[in-house]
Amino acid sequence: MKYREFGRLGWDVSEIGFGGWGIGKAWWGNVDDKESVRALAKAVEVGINFFDTAYVYGDGHSENLMGKTLKGKKVFIATKIPPKGHGWPGNPATPISQTFPKDWIVACTERSLKKLDREFIDLTQFHVWSDGWLKYDEWKEGVAQLKKEGKIKAFGVSINDHDPNSALELVQSGLVDSVQVIFNIFDQSPAEKLFPLCVKNKVAVIVRVPFDEGGLTGTLTKNTKFEGDDFRAHYFRGNNLAETVDRAEKLKSFLGDEAGTLPDLALKFILAFDAVSVVIPGMRKTKHVVANTAVSNSPRLKPETPEALRAHAWPRNFYGWENE
Repeated sequence: MKYREFGRLGWDVSEIGFGGWGIGKAWWGNVDDKESVRALAKAVEVGINFFDTAYVYGDGHSENLMGKTLKGKKVFIATKIPPKGHGWPGNPATPISQTFPKDWIVACTERSLKKLDREFIDLTQFHVWSDGWLKYDEWKEGVAQLKKEGKIKAFGVSINDHDPNSALELVQSGLVDSVQVIFNIFDQSPAEKLFPLCVKNKVAVIVRVPFDEGGLTGTLTKNTKFEGDDFRAHYFRGNNLAETVDRAEKLKSFLGDEAGTLPDLALKFILAFDAVSVVIPGMRKTKHVVANTAVSNSPRLKPETPEALRAHAWPRNFYGWENE
């Protein structure tokens, strides 16, 4: 496993981290807790030391599993505070009293500390963000209090889906230690403005959704059916699935000595950017852990390959939470 600097904090984090949404069970269909625990244990064994979760991943279920499995391990755990009104995405017109008032920030942190069974949280993040909230002092006071009390070591935000420019002012402000953002072969937009700004201000970058919710794994077909409450039935609704499969198929021309599979290509594309501190694919099974971490120990893409992949950028938003 290779490690990278995490912004200005002096942390050396595994460049492949563990994304904990799936092990929270909510919205992911059939998930086996025992296999989730095995995956977490395997992650530590192969060198992963950065684990990302959130309270809304199963109302603390993901946090709870991480807390029990990672207790006593020398790892970094990041979690997230949901907006008080549970409104996604972050909207600048929504007052801070309905998103991140001080008492809510403190109460949610206390709740996550109990779920994680830890004395402090390495990184707490707001689960949505809008630069329109920079003008409010209340959330800043809440974060400062938690740092002073030693309950959190660092603070970050998870940027709205496919909207990397909504946190540019925050990055410039010096008030944030990290940002979490969607970045993959299809959505390359963070590389334009956000990444250079993060490098300049020494803000860590956590990359989520590296496989486009499965679209970049090569495992989907136009006939794929999603079981139970798997949210991907919504994500790949209508013609979304067929178009994704067609576009993923075109990427197979890049496979060979540099990357043997589409997941390899997807992760190596992300790791080609120096601004990236860690990428956090979801890993519900031990086989996912083994496959994803192997990428860190294999040769990187040639410089011209990420440049060639720019032609495969595909701006769109399949989530559509605001329209539901």
